[in-house]
Parts: sequence; C-alpha cells; structure tokens
Amino acid sequence: MESSPESLFAELKRYVRFGPADSAALAAFSQVVAPHFGRIAVAFYERAREHDDAHRVFRDEAQIARLEGALIAWMKRLFAGPHDDSYFLERAKIGRVHVRIGLPQRYMVTGMSFMREAFDGLADDLPEPERGVTRLAISRAVDLDLAIMLETYRDDLLEQLQRPAREERERLLSQLAQSEHRYANAVELAHVLVVGVDAEARITLFNRAAEQLTGLSREGALGLPMVDALLPEDLRADEGARLRDVAAGRVPPPEDWEVLVETRSDRPRLVQWRLTYAPSTNDTGVVLFAIGQDVSDERALAERTLRSEKLAAVGTLAAGLAHEIRNPLNGALLHVTFLERALRRSGADADSQDAVKLVGGEIRRLSALVKDFLVFARPNPPERRPSSLNAVCLKVLSVVKADAAIGNVRVEPDLAAVDPIAHVDPEKIEQALLNLMRNAIDAVASTGGGRVVLRTRRQPRMAVIEVEDEGPGLPGPDAPIFDAFYSTKPHGTGLGLAIVHRVITDHNGTIDVESRPGRTVFRVTLKRVTESDDGRPM
Repeated sequence: MESSPESLFAELKRYVRFGPADSAALAAFSQVVAPHFGRIAVAFYERAREHDDAHRVFRDEAQIARLEGALIAWMKRLFAGPHDDSYFLERAKIGRVHVRIGLPQRYMVTGMSFMREAFDGLADDLPEPERGVTRLAISRAVDLDLAIMLETYRDDLLEQLQRPAREERERLLSQLAQSEHRYANAVELAHVLVVGVDAEARITLFNRAAEQLTGLSREGALGLPMVDALLPEDLRADEGARLRDVAAGRVPPPEDWEVLVETRSDRPRLVQWRLTYAPSTNDTGVVLFAIGQDVSDERALAERTLRSEKLAAVGTLAAGLAHEIRNPLNGALLHVTFLERALRRSGADADSQDAVKLVGGEIRRLSALVKDFLVFARPNPPERRPSSLNAVCLKVLSVVKADAAIGNVRVEPDLAAVDPIAHVDPEKIEQALLNLMRNAIDAVASTGGGRVVLRTRRQPRMAVIEVEDEGPGLPGPDAPIFDAFYSTKPHGTGLGLAIVHRVITDHNGTIDVESRPGRTVFRVTLKRVTESDDGRPM
C-alpha cells in the first residue's frame, strides 16, 4: 500500500535523523546566512550558464531572475522552517518545476551539492561545538530536500509517460518498438530530423535529431499533432489543415515544405522538410514520413556572406572616392573659412555671411562623410587581447551619458555578475558599441524619452552584449540596416551600422537584431575566453 505524503515525510526525516534540534540549529544560523542569499543565488545560476544542457532550459534573462528569486525563497524556508507537512508539499513542487522546464536530473543533485558547499563555508566561522551542530543540521536538511525532490521528480516523469490512455500508450509503445527494431540505425544515426505521422497527422515516430533540435522528448511528442508539437502558434491553422490533407491522402505531398519550428530556447529554427507518403497496411502505422534539415545557419551564413560582399564592394568604391575628394574638400574648406572671416571683417550683409556659413557647414559634413568612408573602407586589423567586456561597456556608458541626458534618455547598465572576458580589440568593440548606443539614444529621444539598456551575459562558450531601447523600432523586418548608405536618420551617412557589422565580423562574431515598436535589441555575440583557451577558468 502506497504511503501518504505525511508518512513518507516522517519516514525520510527518521532516516536522516532530522529532528527539532536540527530545526533550532538552522533557525539560529539563519541570521548569519540570510545576508548571503542573493549572492549565492546569482553564483548558482552563473555556474549553470557554464553547461550547455543546463543553460539550454533557460528561455531568457527574465526567467533566470525569477528562478533566482525562487531560490532565495527556498533558502529562507530551509533555515526558518517550520519543517512540517506544508514544508514537504512546498519542496515537492520544486521537483515538478524541474520536470516542466526540462532540467536534467543530474543538475538537481549537483546543484544541491553546490548549495551544501556554500552553506558549509559560511558555517566554518562559527565556534565549536556550534559549528559541528550547524553543519550536521545543514547536511541533514539538504539531504532531506534532495530526497523529497527526487521522489516527486520520479513521480512526475512517470505521470508524463502515462499521459495518454493506457491502451493508446501500449499501442504507441508497441508500434515504436517495431519501428525502432526495423529502422533504428537509419533513423537514429541520420543527422536529419525524422518524424512519422499517422493518418490523422499525429506523431508516431520521433528521432534523436528531432529531440535535440526541439528540446521535446520522444515520450512527450508521441501522440501529439505534428503541427501543435513543432510549429509556432500562428502557423498551426493553415499548415495543420495542409498536413492533415497530405496524411489522409487527399492531396499529394509538396516537394519542399519550409517552415519555422519551435524550440525549447524560444528561438525558432528554419527547417526544410521533404514529405514522403507511405501508407501503412493498417490504420495505426506511419503513413507520412517528414525528413527535415535545419537550414537556419546556412541561410544566416548566406545572408552574412552576401552582406559582406556588398560591403566589400562598397568599401572599395568608397576608398577610391574618398582619396580623390579629400584634398579638394580640405582646400575648399580652407578658402571658405578665409572668405567667411573676410566678409565678417568687411561688414558684409547678414545674408552673404549666412550663405558662406551654410557652404562651410556642408563642406564639413562632406568631410565627416569622407572620414567615415575611410574608416569603413580601410579598417585596421583588430589588435586582440583578453579584455573585460564589462569594463568596455562601462566606458561606453560614461561617454554617452551626457548625450542621453539631453534627449531625456535613461541609460542603464545590466552587466553580468561574472565578467565575460573575450579575445578582442577593446577600442574597436568600444567604437562599435558607441555607434549602437548613439543610434539607440537617438531613437528613444525621437519619441520624447525612455530607456536604453547596455547588457552583458555569459553563455557556455560565448559572450553576449545587447543594446536594448524603447524607441519606435525599425521600419520593417527586411530593412537593409547593415548596408552602406542606408539610414533612417534625416542627416545620417548610413555608414554607422555598416562599420559596426565590419568590426564584429572582423572579430569572427555575429550581430543580430530583434525589433518591434517599443523594443529593439541589437545582440552581439563573441567567443569568450574559457579555461580551454589559456588554462584560466572564466
């Protein structure tokens, strides 16, 4: 007979010898450890950022911030108690959350080891015998929490497997076993997505490559409509009807089906599918095979290559043009300045002086454009060295702060707790970020004011810098913003973002943009200095 939650909790406490004395020791220690909760929570998720499988479950920074808050609440309850039945139910929910977000179970165990080490380190400063009593209470409490979470983790995984009706589950598992026996090598070892659907377009085959791309487990995918499991919501109605017609044999499969596929990271991937109609001998078999190839990186590379070729061609033209007109411009500006002074000394009428000033201003603007031409067309190769991206961002913020205040714009840093170190030319990265920040400030100022955020984040092997603004957004998703001479500003040269693109690509990095009215984010990704690069953990 299965134990009730209360009797199970009592049994676990007896096993680890957790009692009232341990609760009292934890409560007494809470005043010492409580001021460190925030630091421990940040360090916990910074550790998770270093591992692909752990970092992959995080959707965005807002989710990490919520998880840090939940971890602080967890630590407060651990030390403050009471360690009663409600405590058991609260801890049991944590295991279910880990199942829902897809966190591998091994990170729950190692995560609890991290917390135990952090608490023990703070207890080391206590005098004996209080130190020993406190560390024993911490060990028992952490073991108790881990046991509860693992128990509920197992229960929820079993519940997830039993989601379909038992008969349907047995049918699908039987069919899966037959399919795996026949096609295991061909399906599982292929570096393409292989999805099989029945006559109702429900998934009955889901290979390892499909699991890896989508983040959806095979057990979670089986029995779901393919369009509901894989496609973004706005595509499901039209594409679902089309796929059901193909699966039912009412229309022939298209030669190519190119569509966005949802992933657990909330960044859709572009997949090119080939649909093959293969009706089964019974109503329960696979009738349609969908063979998919992720072409997202290929398309992005093609776009970047085309953009680089266009920029190189324009750069060659710009270099020749700038060389030919720079000296005449300098001479013209010198003579206009001489003429302006002569008119002022001779008391010439205001219209004449204004006309000369206008000519001088336009020549200066052309000179600035020529200068930008040369920066764009003849870039110096980056002088790379291990550099603090947080320090670069702080310097950029200090430079643009005054300009932002004039436009009623708030510039805010949001820097990683652990400084991302990248092998870059800091002066050139600073130049690129200044261009992005000034564009963002101008965009926000044009709407009457708002906020611009300069953000850094660490990923397992990459460093990310984001410039986020609350401006009106870009004209459209296909706007050629990185092309030379394209500008949304009335008096812009159209070279700012082209220079940014060249700086980042010269560092073998990437720059992407997401934009909608009220939120635009330019995201720069650079390779981070890691332990494998120079032996120092970063």
